[in-house]
Amino acid sequence: MQGLDAQFWVTIIVLAAIAIALLRDLTRPDLIFLSGLAFLLVAGVITPADAFAGFSNTAVLAVGALFVVAAGIEETGAVRAFDRMLFGSSTDLRWVLARVMLPTAGLSAFINNTPIVAMLAPRVQRWAQRVGVAPSKLLIPLSYAAIAGGMVTLIGTSTNIIVSGMLVEAGMPALGLFDMAGIGLVAVASVVGFFTLTGFRLLPDRVTAPTVEEGLGEYLFEACVGARAPMIGQTIEQAGLHAPGDASLAHVQRQEHMLFPRPDLVLFEGDTLTFTGKASMLDELLQRPGLEPSVPLVEERLPRTRPLFEAVVSDTSNLVGASLRDTQFRERYDAVVLAIQRRHERVVGPLGRVTIKAGDLLVIEAKDGFDERWNTSRSEFYLVTPRRTDEEKRVNKKAPVAVCILVGMVLLIGLQVLPVISAAFLAALAMISTGCLSLRMARRALNLEVLVLIAAALGLGQAVANTGLTTLLADLLLALSGLGVVAALVGLYVTTNLLTELVTHKAAAVLMLPVALAMSGELGVDPKAFALTVAVAAAASFMTPVGYHTNLMVMAAGEYRVRDYLRVGFPVSLIVMTAATLVIFFTWLA
Repeated sequence: MQGLDAQFWVTIIVLAAIAIALLRDLTRPDLIFLSGLAFLLVAGVITPADAFAGFSNTAVLAVGALFVVAAGIEETGAVRAFDRMLFGSSTDLRWVLARVMLPTAGLSAFINNTPIVAMLAPRVQRWAQRVGVAPSKLLIPLSYAAIAGGMVTLIGTSTNIIVSGMLVEAGMPALGLFDMAGIGLVAVASVVGFFTLTGFRLLPDRVTAPTVEEGLGEYLFEACVGARAPMIGQTIEQAGLHAPGDASLAHVQRQEHMLFPRPDLVLFEGDTLTFTGKASMLDELLQRPGLEPSVPLVEERLPRTRPLFEAVVSDTSNLVGASLRDTQFRERYDAVVLAIQRRHERVVGPLGRVTIKAGDLLVIEAKDGFDERWNTSRSEFYLVTPRRTDEEKRVNKKAPVAVCILVGMVLLIGLQVLPVISAAFLAALAMISTGCLSLRMARRALNLEVLVLIAAALGLGQAVANTGLTTLLADLLLALSGLGVVAALVGLYVTTNLLTELVTHKAAAVLMLPVALAMSGELGVDPKAFALTVAVAAAASFMTPVGYHTNLMVMAAGEYRVRDYLRVGFPVSLIVMTAATLVIFFTWLA
């Protein structure tokens, strides 16, 4: 082992700074990792080749391609065909949990679990509210099932792909598609069994904040009479705007004057019309010639060409207690609010002057990528999702094509016809060329923050290996475990899992895999066993909402608190650790 020189201590300090920055949510995780990587590069701890090797690593490229494949499945609505399987007529909680968790785990084995939870969580929440079951009884199990399902195959989660890519870099064989199947299936059975037998009693029973769905109450929204609008000079009644469909006209603002919306009131250019009603009417009204959003985002673009998003305001948001005008929403977020919904309360007044409350649901017009920018932190919004019209929510005719592409990719990888990167790239290309996904949507599916984070983390992992930190950690773990193989395995699992709960699963995998390989070398055992231990422990984030994206995604929808994850996740973590280490030991080490 190398001596504890200056580079060693620089690396320790940088890693500690990264951990603190992540824990305190100082900025985006990818920027934190890039900053740490840059510091190590300038300090001479790693060479430019080592620092930037992660950006060409096949694991990063494979994850990017799988993002596109998952987006194709989501865009075609293929997963919506599972609704009947997920939701039956029974409201018995144990049966409902089994019906929700098993298909979720099955889907997550082959599709990245983050979009799976994004697609299923609103459905679960809406169904639960319809039948009178608290969504908080179902959403943590949904997230945990997706996490456990991701352990079944190599492509189930990006953590597995990262570990496989690092093994290849270390001169070892890559993981096979089903190398983790035994571990993952036991983990799925353990998690589902725990919740259906006794774990459901630990889940809180809470009324939730508004979902990002239609029909939970009335929205307040505005439209402006544009230049050369056909209704200029017409009365409100002649223009058909007094009570259009599922909405009603609340008032008309003309410059600084608030006017009562009499049917005979004549409309002028620039009048701002405030409506209350279903959000679907917002879409319909903005399709009418001459009606525009009251505060257009980009003047030269037509309203119907801009994407809409729905966001639930966090209780820590700067918006709470202020109006959109006071917070300069447009300048701050580069977006405009078209509608506001408040649960169990009717919102009144001009849209820009309404005092925002935590839990308010905003319909936002913004540029592409708004959801990706604001979903990384809960400081402003609990969850941001693209708003789809009823037509977009239907399963389209391309869904069978998307499923066939996914199945073909799995077969190519499983039969070892092609490596993961090649099969994923072909599947992504097929999604675009067959029309399952547009090129624009494919570009949006490439979550650059995640890809940069993985690439930067790989560079940090190289620094950990170069300075001898991996060998030191391996020696410490071996000493603490009494040099026993089983104890060493458990020590590695616990250390990786705790690191996952404190930072992120990707970072934990990158930092601990070199340690695992050093431990297996000193013990003289199959390195695959220790590599798989890291992969499972890094993915098994059950005790905190920050360790894995899916836990964070359901936090607001289920009105969960951090202690809920600890109370429910601690026994789940113990069960999964016990099951996983037993399978790994008897399969690769006994």
